[in-house]
Amino acid sequence: MKALLIVDVQNDFCPGGALEAPKGGHIVPVINKLAKKFDIVLASRDDHPPQSDHFKKWPVHCVTGSEGAKFHKDLDTSKIEKELLKGTDGKDDGYSAFEAKNTNLKEYLQSRDVDEVYITGLTAEFCVKETAIDSSRNGFRTYVVDDAVAAVQPDSDEERDAYIEMKKEGVIMIKSSEVK
Repeated sequence: MKALLIVDVQNDFCPGGALEAPKGGHIVPVINKLAKKFDIVLASRDDHPPQSDHFKKWPVHCVTGSEGAKFHKDLDTSKIEKELLKGTDGKDDGYSAFEAKNTNLKEYLQSRDVDEVYITGLTAEFCVKETAIDSSRNGFRTYVVDDAVAAVQPDSDEERDAYIEMKKEGVIMIKSSEVK
C-alpha cells in the first residue's frame, strides 16, 4: 500500500510568509493532482506555541491558531485523513513528520499496511529532507516527488546537499508524472 505525505504546505512557508519558499505556491496544483492517485493522504503541519525554543533559530512562524499555521488556501484538504502536528511543545524543532506529537506516524503507517511513502511539500532543505530520511530509516520505500517540493533557498548549496543526503539514505527522487 502507498501513502502520500504532504509536508508543511502552510501559509508561513509560502510566498509572503514568515519563512517563505519562493516557489511554495507553485507546488500546490501538483500536490492536488497527486492526491487523487492515493487512497491514503496525510499532511504534517508545524504547530508551534507562541513561546518556543524553535524561535531562537528561526523567525516566529506557524504559531498555533495563526493564519501562518493554516494550510495554503489552494491546497485541497478533502483527501487528508490525518494531520500530523509537530513542534507543539515549545522545546522541539519538529522538522520530521515522524516527530508528530499527536500521532505515532510509523505505527499509523504500519497499521494501514503502508510500505511506500511519497513525500511532497515544504521545504526541501529542512522538513521534507528530515521526513524523507526518517521514512527510509523506518523501513518504508520512500520517494520524494521533486516537482512537488520547494526550497527556502532554491538552487542553493543547502538544497543540493539535502538531495544528496536523502539519496544516501535510500530515498528515491521521482517526478509527479512517474507516480502511478
